Amino acid sequence: MSEEKPHLSDSLIPRLQQTLTTCSQLIEAGDFSNSDGLLTGLADFLTPISEEASNLDLETTSFQILTEIHCFISAPSRNQEVIDALSFELPKVVCKFACASKSCSEIAELIVGHLVSMCSPREMLSILCEALSSPTEMFRVPCYFSPLIGGLAKVIILIKRRQFEQVKAAVPVILGVLKSMSLEADEEGKDTEDLFHKAIGLADSIQAVCKLLEQKDKKKLCALLGMFVLQVMALVSIAMGHNISSLLPIMIHLSHFLPICGLSYEGLITGLDVDKFTTICGDDGDDNMACFSHVKHGGSLAVIWGYKSNETSVAADTDFEAVKNELQKNQTKRWQAIGMLKYVFSSVDLSWELKVHALDFLLCIMDGCMHQEIQNDTMDYSTYVPTLYTSLQAIEMVIIYAPNAVLRKKSFDTLMKVLADVPSSLRFDILTALIQNSESSSMIAILLDCIRREMHEEYSSCISVNSGVSEAEVKYSQCLSFWSAGVLELVELVLKPPYGGPPSLPEYSDAVLSALNLYRFVVIRESTGKTNCTGVLCKDMLQTAYNEWLLPLRTLVTGIMAENQQDHEKLASDTMCSLNPIELVLYRCIELVEDNLKHA
Repeated sequence: MSEEKPHLSDSLIPRLQQTLTTCSQLIEAGDFSNSDGLLTGLADFLTPISEEASNLDLETTSFQILTEIHCFISAPSRNQEVIDALSFELPKVVCKFACASKSCSEIAELIVGHLVSMCSPREMLSILCEALSSPTEMFRVPCYFSPLIGGLAKVIILIKRRQFEQVKAAVPVILGVLKSMSLEADEEGKDTEDLFHKAIGLADSIQAVCKLLEQKDKKKLCALLGMFVLQVMALVSIAMGHNISSLLPIMIHLSHFLPICGLSYEGLITGLDVDKFTTICGDDGDDNMACFSHVKHGGSLAVIWGYKSNETSVAADTDFEAVKNELQKNQTKRWQAIGMLKYVFSSVDLSWELKVHALDFLLCIMDGCMHQEIQNDTMDYSTYVPTLYTSLQAIEMVIIYAPNAVLRKKSFDTLMKVLADVPSSLRFDILTALIQNSESSSMIAILLDCIRREMHEEYSSCISVNSGVSEAEVKYSQCLSFWSAGVLELVELVLKPPYGGPPSLPEYSDAVLSALNLYRFVVIRESTGKTNCTGVLCKDMLQTAYNEWLLPLRTLVTGIMAENQQDHEKLASDTMCSLNPIELVLYRCIELVEDNLKHA
């Protein structure tokens, strides 16, 4: 009969018991130099075992090791100096074994919790933060961090002095962990979900401390709690945005903190509350404030969830309809909201599902808004141009990278509605900036088509208003803000790029075709209307367009088409298909210029 193979723990547990007992004896005897070396040796002895804890045999061993440690430190006769000494090493060690199984994680949390209850809260705050910051790459996983954050939730309640400063020092470490875990979360993400529940427990503890403070300190800690909650809202949305059904309960729970901290949906979506809380918690030079990099994402997402879920708005103690109505009737607040939503649209980490919710929310506001074409003299519109520009750029990114046609259409509709909310005197400048700073041929084509439609609508409106007046007597300069030399500059930007030479084809086929169509439209309209608002009919301008834009482009197009004429490869066929419409419009433009040069 073969002998039974000895279990791994048969040799490890006695050695662990002996090390803990010896260490305890040395500390009680005041021999701290030898006890310190023994504690370090204990950590060095256990760490290699924890690194193999995924093995089934080692899972059992890990459970036994954690159980032995918990029994040792929980013994009623255990000397306080021994507990204090062990508290410096044990949190990091036991949390490594927490990764072995759910039961191991639970015992690790019991060990950390016992150390918290027995040792100095301020010491434990530093020890746990250091443990959060120091794991090797192997242990940068949610199950390692969860017991530590759970321990911090217990520590914070026990701190009796300088609570705001202590919490403010710990928050960057905690948020750093949550951020790294959110960016690395997998689609299952159960451990990640548990980690964020621990973060909610931490927020509960901070709230409990707020209730005990005097007014000044309470205001500062409430502001810090608000910033923490908004950052967590953003990070959990990054981690779990693909799983809306699991994300919703967490967002509802987090929304409970908003009214407690003094955060409102209106203040969040306009950004005013975020700016106010940032000022309360610290200035831009405060290194600790760098951890709140996603609070504006969180502020936007909090309101978006209030739009999507009645439970969330109830938890936030907010009447969402009232907020929506205010945004629809107040252009300033509406533009501020558009500026906040750009953080969602431009984020590469947030899921497409959440971006769809953001588009729905913005469309909901824009569909019922009261457009204000007549400018308000008391409002400095120029201050909002940079925000509107960057927001439209963010929506552009959704259009360009959207995974399906439905989302592209929805984001395009949103872009058009936001542009329509901008006075025409500013709209042209914003469209120009978008075109000048876009590297997407398709996007440039879309924006040039927008300009052509705007010009057509302006012209038709101007003629309608001046009905009964001959075209020669119409004062176009007073009603045509888009009809300026700037239009020709945009055409030139595409047909004669700043880097020299004709445009790159077929890569820029969409942009080139749109630019030619815009030029043709302007020439026909100006020549038939006997106007020259853009300067397109000036002899010098006609010659420039002819010699520097159109003829070089014709040479390029005919050359490429000749090269691909006999090639039956699919790429050649695609190239010919993209160049055929360009050739047609190009020759029409050349004819128009030649005709106008005869009469210039």
